[in-house]
Amino acid sequence: MKPIDEIQKRLFREVADLHELPVGAYNLRANGELAGRNTTANVDIKTKDDKSGIDITIKPGTKHESVHIPVVLSESGIRETVYNDFFVGENCDVLIVAGCGIDNCGTQDSQHDGIHRFYIGKNSKVKYVEKHYGSGEGTGKRLLNPVTEVYMDEGSVMEMEMVQIKGVDSTDRKTIARLDKNARLNVRERLMTHDTQSALSSYSVDLNGDSSSADIVSRSVARDSSCQRLDLRIAGNAQCSGHTECDSIIMDSGKILAVPSLEANNTEAALVHEAAIGKIAGEQLIKLMTLGLTEQEAEEQIINGFLK
Repeated sequence: MKPIDEIQKRLFREVADLHELPVGAYNLRANGELAGRNTTANVDIKTKDDKSGIDITIKPGTKHESVHIPVVLSESGIRETVYNDFFVGENCDVLIVAGCGIDNCGTQDSQHDGIHRFYIGKNSKVKYVEKHYGSGEGTGKRLLNPVTEVYMDEGSVMEMEMVQIKGVDSTDRKTIARLDKNARLNVRERLMTHDTQSALSSYSVDLNGDSSSADIVSRSVARDSSCQRLDLRIAGNAQCSGHTECDSIIMDSGKILAVPSLEANNTEAALVHEAAIGKIAGEQLIKLMTLGLTEQEAEEQIINGFLK
């Protein structure tokens, strides 16, 4: 394992809030190589034999433990695809922190595609945090294409926090979820694009079990000449409830397309979608400017509050 340099340390702080090695299980990856690993009595991490990636196994009954698996790239021209599978036993309560940061100061594109699959056992609760971040003054792009698949057993709960605020030139984010009886999925997405960046975020959720539910809320800001597309699909295949919400601010010459899709395949399925796209209200700017802020400072204050 190679030592972690200062740029990589900064990226780990940005995407996983790591100022030092975390307590508990972790697998740190830098420039396509293992940079640190720790397992615990309840969490095992093993390298896959057939492809790039790891298997994370969490024993039944594990409570209040964390798993950190962030990835950073600090060299230009790296392209990798990583497959990470999580096997969460029954009656667990765990935090999983992922995310990827790319610092590209060169002329070649750097790209990380992470495919994460979660198999969540009966009555288990998982909080999953995934942050994406880009930096560097090079002309090479910073590309991130995450795929998240979630398979939820009876009574399980998955809370997902998906964040991308700065520096990613292009992203294609796919989230797929299949819920059994009494399972519950809550997603909070925060996304900002700027310059000529593009972002596609798609969700496909099947509510297959009675009393299953999904609540997906996306907040986004498109600045400069950036463009975004959000696809939200929920299929109600049982007595269930589903809610999607898209709330976006458009600025400058940005473009936003929101495409909701609700499929009711059962008479007891209750599905709702809400969407709003608009510019920053003038009265909000004026109110803050009367308090001494410049127009730019007022805009930043409003955006920061909106994306919290």
